[in-house]
Amino acid sequence: MTSRHPKMDQVISELTEILGTRCSTAAAVREQHGKDESWHFPKAPDAVCFARSTEEVSRIVSVCATHKVPVIPFAAGTSLEGHVNAVYGGVSIDLNEMNEILRVSPEDLDCTVQPGVRRKQLNEYLRDTGLFFPIDPGADASIGGMASTRASGTNAVRYGTMRENILSLKVVLPDGRVISTGHRAKKSAAGYDLTKLYIGSEGTLGIITEVTLRLYGIPEAISAATVSFPDIEGAIKSVILTIQSGIPVARIELLDEVQVDAVNRYSNLDLAVQPTLFLEFHGSSASVQEQAEQVSAICSEFGAEGFKWTTQAEERTKLWQARHDAAYAAMALRNGAQIWATDVCVPISRLADCILETKKDLAESFLVAPLVGHVGDGNFHLSFVIKKENPEELKEAERLNARLIERALSMDGTCTGEHGVGLGKKKYMYMEHGEAVDVMAAVKRALDPDNIMNPGKIIPDRAAE
Repeated sequence: MTSRHPKMDQVISELTEILGTRCSTAAAVREQHGKDESWHFPKAPDAVCFARSTEEVSRIVSVCATHKVPVIPFAAGTSLEGHVNAVYGGVSIDLNEMNEILRVSPEDLDCTVQPGVRRKQLNEYLRDTGLFFPIDPGADASIGGMASTRASGTNAVRYGTMRENILSLKVVLPDGRVISTGHRAKKSAAGYDLTKLYIGSEGTLGIITEVTLRLYGIPEAISAATVSFPDIEGAIKSVILTIQSGIPVARIELLDEVQVDAVNRYSNLDLAVQPTLFLEFHGSSASVQEQAEQVSAICSEFGAEGFKWTTQAEERTKLWQARHDAAYAAMALRNGAQIWATDVCVPISRLADCILETKKDLAESFLVAPLVGHVGDGNFHLSFVIKKENPEELKEAERLNARLIERALSMDGTCTGEHGVGLGKKKYMYMEHGEAVDVMAAVKRALDPDNIMNPGKIIPDRAAE
């Protein structure tokens, strides 16, 4: 149990002078800001500040820096590795009121937004311009949170991740100063790439207050497809051959038979309860049809049945909503259960080995854990359906998760393809990065010598000391 910071009352008094009632110590508000959608047990901050501008964020951070009080950024709260937990107490800065779309430049295919802007909000705003922002992690996450966790999602196989789609950031540093990490030029050779440093930094190096994003033209035609396989190996091999053949598929998602059963029940689908691919194709009407036919032919080589594709927007929406609701569908398999979500990513040539060995582990376990993945880029997820109050289930989930991560790392993969490190994966950082972790810790100490920015995340404890 961490004791309350000795300067906390003074900090709250100073922040109240700046923000008035937008600095809250109400128990319900604090509890809300000490948890995300992960399995990690919540830890509430001592106060929550609702910021409305970069200037306010800077002033809040400056007060906290003076008294060496921890600062934790918060927006949608949809992260999956305990990123917003106030491990050492401190002040949570809620960025949800910073939700303005500041600029859209259709001719340059870019825009600038505040961090509290949600993904769906941005695309609704862009609709009349003929543009869209493609990164789709499933949840209606905030753009700032997506930048902080280096989010990815179902479209990454074609459009990349947040890393490839951010041009520049405005960041409040741990001492309250404000910097811009770049400009709108599509490329630059001027100095260190601070934009990439802050993407995925999970609030440990500063707080993102503006994001400049790449945009794309809405495709002329979009079609979606489903196809089922008698075994998961055939599905994976179809994915690998599709990617190796250079077919520009926009989305290619794998659901194992357990996950298919779950989404059938939860989303009222009638898919065959077999390993299944969900696919989407973007382009002209002719190219979309050609892509679908090519993938159908590849899938048939590996025993696929029932390749169905549609260009109807309503049917596509229902299909992808079911995919995005996969975690809730998994949770519904067991009354009173919660989800321990985890993910890894491996080179696509090792994907079949990694998934098949993981499925073998699951078959020998008493836990249910549906598997779903953005397999076009080698990334997949497990959702352990557990009851957190049961120590045996927590222990088994921890064991399976450790085996999954060690397996991925042995295949030259990573402990997390898109969820981020947070609390849950930091103990695997040395296993993945070796001495490079000490370099990360040195960067953290240089920028945040008092360790006030989201402390306890990413950097393993022994490296942070």
